[in-house]
Amino acid sequence: MSHPPAGPVTPGEPLLAALDIGGTKIAGGLVDAQGALLHRLQVPTPADGDRHRLMAAVSHVLDELARRPEWTRVRALGIGSAGPVDIAAGTVSPVNLPGWREFPLHAEASAHPAVRGLPVVLGGDAVAMTAAEHWRGAARPYRNALCLVVSTGVGAGLVLDGRLHTGTTGNAGHLGHISVDFEGRPCPCGSRGCLEGLASGTAIARTAAGSGWRPGPDGDSTATGVARAAKAGDPLALAAFDRAAKALAAGIAATATLVELDVAVIGGGVAGAGDTLFAPLRHHLDSYATLSFTRRLALAPARLGTTAGLIGAAALARDAAPAAP
Repeated sequence: MSHPPAGPVTPGEPLLAALDIGGTKIAGGLVDAQGALLHRLQVPTPADGDRHRLMAAVSHVLDELARRPEWTRVRALGIGSAGPVDIAAGTVSPVNLPGWREFPLHAEASAHPAVRGLPVVLGGDAVAMTAAEHWRGAARPYRNALCLVVSTGVGAGLVLDGRLHTGTTGNAGHLGHISVDFEGRPCPCGSRGCLEGLASGTAIARTAAGSGWRPGPDGDSTATGVARAAKAGDPLALAAFDRAAKALAAGIAATATLVELDVAVIGGGVAGAGDTLFAPLRHHLDSYATLSFTRRLALAPARLGTTAGLIGAAALARDAAPAAP
């Protein structure tokens, strides 16, 4: 577990506590009113643990945060979790954490001794990233934004008319599971031709392998390895990224047509490929976003990287925090 040094804290300044819960790590942090991450710690996620062991890891992170002297200035707790989530019920059922199915995370976190009495706000991890990028990142100048996390899967969230749009259950903007190929392969979600099955890092690696591409001497057959080969000019690797970019462009353009977006912000591990992804994405977006009100759509890489989860979780809780006494 890491304990980076805390940043400067203005005496008496209200703070927000944040949790970022994923399949590999559970992170906690303290965030100030301007969205600066002042303190961070994390522990490995016991992904194969039962519900009690998983919650014990969350409680441990909250215990450590509560030992900070700044905790007395915490006004609310925000939680971003791998999903699916149901913010109306306060539950989470992360695909990669089988020990949690309809787990009452909101109620369990609210009952922690250090949290009791504080407002607690739950959201999905992609929605938290969206909140972070709109507060402090690439979506900040825009009133209408789609923010995507393109990684093992494809997650997304929406900002409409300057406000985060979560939907009733917290899953609005779930772009990874809109169909962009109505005759496409079945998706584990039950539909077919889903964007996630064409544009995720997993899909890029599968597309490359299916076309005959083979990894280099390092043996890296993941999307990272495909990206490395694409940057070196490998035509099969380039084709795999082009196919993913085309699917992303179709999904982004459809969303822009539906809700009139100003910007699409792309983050996640696959976005780390840079122009290997963004160049074909811009090209295909020109082909799909053809209506006059979609042609002005901006495209931008996410800015906050690995801090987005905690800053976003804090952003979810901002409006729930009472004013300082």
